[in-house]
Amino acid sequence: DIPDPKLADGHQCSEFTPPAMKMGPHVAPLGIEFYTGNQFPTSYKNQIFIAEHGSWNRTNKIGYRVVLVHLEGNTCTSMENFAEGWLQGETPWGRPVDMELMKDGSMLVSDDQANAIYRISYSK
Repeated sequence: DIPDPKLADGHQCSEFTPPAMKMGPHVAPLGIEFYTGNQFPTSYKNQIFIAEHGSWNRTNKIGYRVVLVHLEGNTCTSMENFAEGWLQGETPWGRPVDMELMKDGSMLVSDDQANAIYRISYSK
């Protein structure tokens, strides 16, 4: 946590509502989707998927993935990688933007670098 002197201007952190969850710098979380489908296991139900578009102005690149945020009530308890591989070393070949759920419970992920839409499904 690094306070921004231009924003804090004499205020204490305790005066503000803390973030629900901390993400990496420059991950660019563009898309968010609560999973309401029935195809994935029940542990995914009502959990949050976030598309991290990824950094472009960092020496060590970060993001370029879809993460799953686990909730208990209104509290974010953990975050894990769900779909990754768009970043190979320091070279991104794709950048996730957003997700949409299909009627069958599968998920579409848009990618504005590879000009693609990926379908993620779960088979039992």
